[in-house]
Amino acid sequence: MQRSSHGGSAKPFEKASSPADAIDRLARLYGQAEDALRGAVERFLEDNVPPTAEARAKFRYPKLRVTYDPEGVPPSSPRAFAKFSEPGTYATTVTHPEEFRAYLIEQLAPLVEEFGATIEVGVGEHEIPYPYVFESGDELGRGGATASELARFFPTPTLATIGDEIADGFFDFQPGAERPLALFDAPRVDYSLRRLVHYTGSDWRAMQPWVLLTNYHRYVDQFVRWGVEQLQKGEGVEKLVLPGNVVLDSRLTAAEIEARIAGIVWHRFQMPGYHVVRSDGHGVSLVNIGVGPANAKTITDHIAVLRPHCWLMVGHCAGLRQSQLIGDYVLAHAYLRQDHILDDAVPLDMPIPALAEIQVALQEAVALVTGDRGAALKRRLRTGTVVTNDDRNWELRWAQERRRINLSRAIAVDMESATLATQGFRMRVPYGTLLCVSDKPLHGEIKLPGAANAFYERAVGEHLQIGLAALDLLRGQKATLHSRKLRSFDEPPFR
Repeated sequence: MQRSSHGGSAKPFEKASSPADAIDRLARLYGQAEDALRGAVERFLEDNVPPTAEARAKFRYPKLRVTYDPEGVPPSSPRAFAKFSEPGTYATTVTHPEEFRAYLIEQLAPLVEEFGATIEVGVGEHEIPYPYVFESGDELGRGGATASELARFFPTPTLATIGDEIADGFFDFQPGAERPLALFDAPRVDYSLRRLVHYTGSDWRAMQPWVLLTNYHRYVDQFVRWGVEQLQKGEGVEKLVLPGNVVLDSRLTAAEIEARIAGIVWHRFQMPGYHVVRSDGHGVSLVNIGVGPANAKTITDHIAVLRPHCWLMVGHCAGLRQSQLIGDYVLAHAYLRQDHILDDAVPLDMPIPALAEIQVALQEAVALVTGDRGAALKRRLRTGTVVTNDDRNWELRWAQERRRINLSRAIAVDMESATLATQGFRMRVPYGTLLCVSDKPLHGEIKLPGAANAFYERAVGEHLQIGLAALDLLRGQKATLHSRKLRSFDEPPFR
């Protein structure tokens, strides 16, 4: 895709002595660009004087360039990422280098140490859109300047600089040209960071690398309760960040914590996020994505730029088999995609594989939390195909749905799981689904208020604990979790 830029000559690239040095240089260049852009906007708001072309040339993202020129046979690595598909120069623009420092070190260190790659840092061709250097945007209301006036003189977010061409394989390799170093460049990342704030109601920096996604608010109540317990135990949890950027930490009394929780106006946000932040960087986020594949795609489009270690769906489904009981679990090992939202990006004839590490962790977590093993576990946990439908009232189309369900051997229906799995496959984020049967519409067991409430009280807490237990198991296998099943033959080096 052709990327737009503003005129001016870029400074020459400088070689970095190490990955840490490269990130220090990226942070310095980004800070200078951010300060220059913010200062120019503030001057314009104060005295209505636009930036000169020379000043505007400073409003650019830093660029990271890695060159691999091997001598002899390239090293072999079982790792799915931080490796080269072939010799050449790979590059990407970078935003918020300090916030992504740990990730960048993780990706760059093996490229240097194992492959002997060299790193260069310079100024890229992409301008930083002016809204991205202001945290809230309230600062832009001064002076009476309109958005259209600011857009005349300052870079703005434009569709010409935002896209998923790299992730979706829509890019050409030209001989001698730079190849993509990462799936997402700086304009794409910044766009999603702001969308995360909008949808989840909390600072994007609060988003944790281990993600649970749910379609029902009762899981939120249980998650917040669990997070507070972890905070009060003093076992590595630093704080909880809740919608509206409400922060709970160990300095608060139990009464103050309860008051803050009660005061959260979570319904102001479309997909509120709740974050248990750990000191070791391995905290957990729960996002209530609501119902439907549109929300499932929207939120994962944006979470993906943070390169989480995985996302797991824990929610409710309709059981399709007579042998299932309300409260049983469904571990998806295949998906019948009737969500219709990703058919162009990932055609229906593309298989979405189950990831062994995730499947084993979820099954083991069910056994650990329920205490069931062997035949008892098999009675409680059913593995099979999940149908994801974009029509909540699919039951009213039973004459049409019946044959497809029979042919697929499906055991459950929901509205999000296949979308989340397909997005994980598309964005190279490990994924999995563990659902709880809340009704059996084909067998006369439908949701009625009284029975539903009794089920929710009993089942939601256990289900959430299973999801959390699975994440605990997966933390110990981070090296193998990022499966080669998610990578193609010509992937960018960064995961």
